[in-house]
Amino acid sequence: MSFTQYTQATPRLQRSELAVPGSSPSMFTKASQCEADFVFLDCEDAVVPDDKPQARKNIIEALNDLDWSGKTMSVRINGLDTHYAYRDIVDIVEQAGQHLQTILIPKVGTAADVYAVDMMVTQIEQAVGIKHRIGLECLIETALGGANVMSIAQASPRLEALHFGVADYAASMRARTTNIGGLNPDYQCDGALGDQWHSALVQIATACRAFGLRAIDGPFGDFNDPDGYRAAARRVAALGYEGKWAIHPSQIALANEIMSPPEKEVERARRILEALDEAAKAGKGAAQLDGKMIDIASERMARGILQQAEQISQKA
Repeated sequence: MSFTQYTQATPRLQRSELAVPGSSPSMFTKASQCEADFVFLDCEDAVVPDDKPQARKNIIEALNDLDWSGKTMSVRINGLDTHYAYRDIVDIVEQAGQHLQTILIPKVGTAADVYAVDMMVTQIEQAVGIKHRIGLECLIETALGGANVMSIAQASPRLEALHFGVADYAASMRARTTNIGGLNPDYQCDGALGDQWHSALVQIATACRAFGLRAIDGPFGDFNDPDGYRAAARRVAALGYEGKWAIHPSQIALANEIMSPPEKEVERARRILEALDEAAKAGKGAAQLDGKMIDIASERMARGILQQAEQISQKA
């Protein structure tokens, strides 16, 4: 390991993240009772401009009045290039910050964007006496954000996660897409269907793992295609992502299923640690398990799997 290491973000279970429009309070009660690990109440893209002030009020009321036990609560504010963002931060954090765990910042382009929100949240916390530290999460959904993802990942000690926002990213890149979060049949690699977002996903995952953040994948637009959602979730899980958005309640169970480590992986992780412990007692730095060599790298992977399994067990 390098002598330079970064503190890991606050550990949170984030397999499934339900997006709920702030302008639709009729959805709030069901969202509070769902099985999602994370819920973000949305001030931004899911709310038309005329409804944004009322959506903000709805969100404050929901955070204060509903029981969100068992979930991490987040709010997606409006973009920092709009005149809605500062009021989102001030009103929601001042009036309901005690019930808020993170703020999701959309369309982050530079580290300075994160710094600006950090400064405002820090002052409000001090002014109103919020005891816990509200975390920040960034949506990487523009070409500028993709180009600056490494510096964004280091922008604030409040930062906990980076999310890939594929829809706006595609628009920013002028990419041709057929379904939000799905594969484009025109993107072929040696005659096989390829994932046009692979490079961006790897960059974001690398930034997260380098600087101690969680990597979260964004939406899959066709909620009538569970197989497509599963396939997209499996692709990002293979890259090390911890969670995926649900833009419809039917996607929550799919995210929880795919983004949880399979039981056979959990059992193997336990066996890896047992085998390495026995090897260490015998003065060996490596061991064999099922005919394969395992070593300290295997131990790190095993501990990561068991940590997530423990989080899931605690929630259950």
